[in-house]
This record gives sequence, C-alpha cells and structure tokens, in this order.
Amino acid sequence: MKVKVDKDKCISCGLCANMCPDIFIMDEDNKSEVTKQPSAKEESCAKEAIDSCPVEAISEEK
Repeated sequence: MKVKVDKDKCISCGLCANMCPDIFIMDEDNKSEVTKQPSAKEESCAKEAIDSCPVEAISEEK
C-alpha cells in the first residue's frame, strides 16, 4: 500500500496525524504530509485515515 495526500484538498483538520502519527504529520503550512509509507502492520490505520478524511484528501496510490 502507498498513500498520498492532496495538499490542495487538505483542510488542516489533523485527523490523520492524530490517528496515525507514524505515517502522517502536519507540515509547516499545517497541511497533512506522509512521513513514511505504511508497513503491513500499519495498513489498517492508513485505510482508516483514508476513510475518515472529511474532504477525501488522502488516497491510496494504485
């Protein structure tokens, strides 16, 4: 699994960074940023962050 954030859609809510702090951080512009791609153990958290993002700014790259 590989995740990405569309910073143009991100509303800086911080939900993903709170849910999966090992994968997402809030950058200097207060936008979500992927710090590392999820390991197999972290995929469920990443999927939950994708599903929970209120503006669908996080997606799984195919």
